[in-house]
Formats: sequence, structure tokens, C-alpha cells
Amino acid sequence: MSSIDVIQAGLFTSIQDLGRPNYQHIGMPVGGAMDTFALQMANILVGNEASEACLEITMRGPVLKFNGSYTLAAAGGACELKLNETDISCHQSYKVVSGDVLKIGLVTEGLRIYLAISGGFNLPKVMGSHSTYLRGGLGGFNGRALKPDDSIPLKSNVPPVSLRKVREQNIPHYPKHVKLRFVAGPDRERFTKDGIYNFLNEIYTLSPQSDRMGYRLTGPVISHKNQQADIISSAIAFGTIQVPGEGQPIIMMADRQTVGGYARIAHVISADLHKLAQMKPGDTMRFVEVKLEEAHRLLKEQRNLLNDLYELSASDK
Repeated sequence: MSSIDVIQAGLFTSIQDLGRPNYQHIGMPVGGAMDTFALQMANILVGNEASEACLEITMRGPVLKFNGSYTLAAAGGACELKLNETDISCHQSYKVVSGDVLKIGLVTEGLRIYLAISGGFNLPKVMGSHSTYLRGGLGGFNGRALKPDDSIPLKSNVPPVSLRKVREQNIPHYPKHVKLRFVAGPDRERFTKDGIYNFLNEIYTLSPQSDRMGYRLTGPVISHKNQQADIISSAIAFGTIQVPGEGQPIIMMADRQTVGGYARIAHVISADLHKLAQMKPGDTMRFVEVKLEEAHRLLKEQRNLLNDLYELSASDK
């Protein structure tokens, strides 16, 4: 049977796609990839639908042995990649055959890498998705991160695809300090002038107390009027910035709950979520406000980049 054998699992490697967006009304988080831009880019490089499941690799990657002939590509941050002890690059595709071994080392820029394999994984979907939701123990490979000696089935009889690469100017880069653009949140009037000033002008640091559910930040206090941090639990999205009573913001991430009870000062725009997903504890950020129309324009630009890559890939099949 065609499969990938996990020789070493890496620090935290799981199967993710674009998540479960249709079940929030029953309390199921969307989940899915932290960096959906990189996931889609990797998939396009190997001829998959952009939404196909990939391996999400955090900080240090696995060692994998292939049983079958496939095309693979890694996208996201920069990392050490070796195919049969030969150095290869992210953001371009390569052929593998049975017995080939891929080693994914330290992520040297950014935090996460997405590994796509032509055809994808031969695994059941849960609620329409292959994504691993660890807190619920469902999806992906047995609802958990990969372990040594796992054998992940792949789809068989996958047609060959031509090799592709991302143009140099389109490869994303992830510095240790980023500007995150946002649109105003629905509860902005709950914050003091000083609190809003700090949010707009000061630098915030990503705390080690951060995970796939939420990123906790440290920095100058964002104060509430009359100390009213709590709201009636309301909808939150990927990129919603909540501020609890102590005045330190929390940015909601892929595995966020469906509703939250803290005042929402802002939402990071969709086009910048990949920058956020690639940040490491200790990295710093500043927030820059944009209008909703600008957020839409920037997202369209990002989607056009993926569409251009897809069309280029399709033209040489």
C-alpha cells in the first residue's frame, strides 16, 4: 500500500487542511492550517486542489520514508530540507519514489512548514475535513500529532505532474518584527483613549503562552472604560483581537473557540494572517489600521498570486 512511514516525528507535526467552517453553530471550532496561504501554495506546486490536506510542521520537522512514487513540495517559512541526504529547497516541487527519505530539519525563518504530496492522504474525513483537532481527538491521523512508526496511507494511482517552483519575488519572508494590518473591532468604544493609543502606537511581543487556539501578547496595557472587559459571548474569527481585564491582548487563531466573552478591539486582516501564523515567541509586532475596502483589496491581491501560480502550473500539465 502507498504510504509515508514516520521515522522521526519532529517537534509537532499534524495533518491539516482548510478546516471545518460549517459547524460553528454546534460549537465545533474551524481549526485547520495556521498558515492557509502556505498550505495552498504547497498544494498548487504538486498539482493538488489548493484545499487538500498537508502536513503542518512546527519548528522542527520529521524524517519520512516514501512507499510509492509521488511529487512533493514544502512551503511556508524557510527550513533545512534533504532528500536522500541531498539538499533541496522550499517552494518548489520534487519527485520521490519508493525508498526515498525526506528529512525536514529546523525551521530557520518563520515557524511552520507545509508539506504537500500529490494526490493527498487516503484518510477518512470528519465533518468534511482531514484537519487534526487535538482537543477533540478527531480528524487527521487518529486525531493526534504524528509519532515515530506511524504509517500514513496515501492515495494510489496518482497521475504524474510536472515540476514547478514559485518565482523568487513571490516567496514569502518572515522577519522577527512585523506590521499587522487590522480593521476596527465591534467593541472599540469600550476602550479608553490611552488604551487605544497604546494599541495603535506601541510594540507588542508574542508570549510563550501561545498555541493554535490563541496568541497571547505582552506590552503596554490596553485599558477598558470603567474596567468593562467582559461582553456577552459573541462570535470571533481567525485574527480577532480580544482584550481581557488585565489589558494584554489575545489574538484568536485556527483552533479558537466559536464565541468569546472579552471585548474585541480589532481584527487582523485575512491577508496578514500568514504573517501572524509564522511568528515565534519573542517576535514583536505593531498594529496598523486599514479600512475594510483596503483589507478586501489586499486579500484579492493574495488570491490573485495563488491563482497565477495555479494557472502557470496548469498550463504545463
